[in-house]
Amino acid sequence: MTLLGIDFPPITHVTRWPDIFFGGTPFAINKTVLIFFVSVLITLVFFFAAARRAQLVPKGVQNLAESSVDFVREGIILQTIGPEGMGYLPFLTTMFFFIFFINIFEIIPLVQFPGNARIAVPFLLAILVWFIFNIVGIAKQGFFSYIKTSIVPPDVPKAVLPLLVFIEFISVFIVRPFSLAIRLFANMLAGHLILVTFAILSASIWGAAVYFKIGAAFPFALLIALTAFEILVSALQAFIFTILTGVYIGLSMHPEH
Repeated sequence: MTLLGIDFPPITHVTRWPDIFFGGTPFAINKTVLIFFVSVLITLVFFFAAARRAQLVPKGVQNLAESSVDFVREGIILQTIGPEGMGYLPFLTTMFFFIFFINIFEIIPLVQFPGNARIAVPFLLAILVWFIFNIVGIAKQGFFSYIKTSIVPPDVPKAVLPLLVFIEFISVFIVRPFSLAIRLFANMLAGHLILVTFAILSASIWGAAVYFKIGAAFPFALLIALTAFEILVSALQAFIFTILTGVYIGLSMHPEH
């Protein structure tokens, strides 16, 4: 698309990448897949390095890892599930860091793309969360009791009960995983497109003419500010996904009365 003489690439050019290995097969690996692989590796290496030489007084990587675990325990699990949710600490901590490392590739030079700007992994994680909170609810309450407490609001007039049951069913069993995936995907994609837009704008204005070079300073400054903001967004989206997972598990364990 061309706007005011500036060529902006279509969205497919900034979200899709050619295959690097095994192109044209179901096992094709491109830049986005490599981001996922590297994020898994970084998560494993981070916690392995923190636990390898654990000290009574933590420092360095161990201090960062322990502080992060404390944050997930105090700020997510105890706030959404309660003490009985401590068994989910490894899962929620790993989820937070995995999502964060995928997101943070947005600002890594030569990569500059958040893997979660593609819907596949956010959708897969959302489906995983869907299975977990439903299995937890059935295990804790029994199948029929869980379904009832999930979709039948208490103290509702019988005249509107069928409508509310239908709405609650859609909300709990369809909207929850869908909203988890879309929220993460859409926010990271939007941030990526904004950065691409300001990068192209800065480069185009800079190269247009000598007297335009001063004008390029404004979009370039915004590009720097938005890049810093994306660090916050990367952590925030990882936190939101993780805390909502805790909320859904907590609701399955402690039904509303």
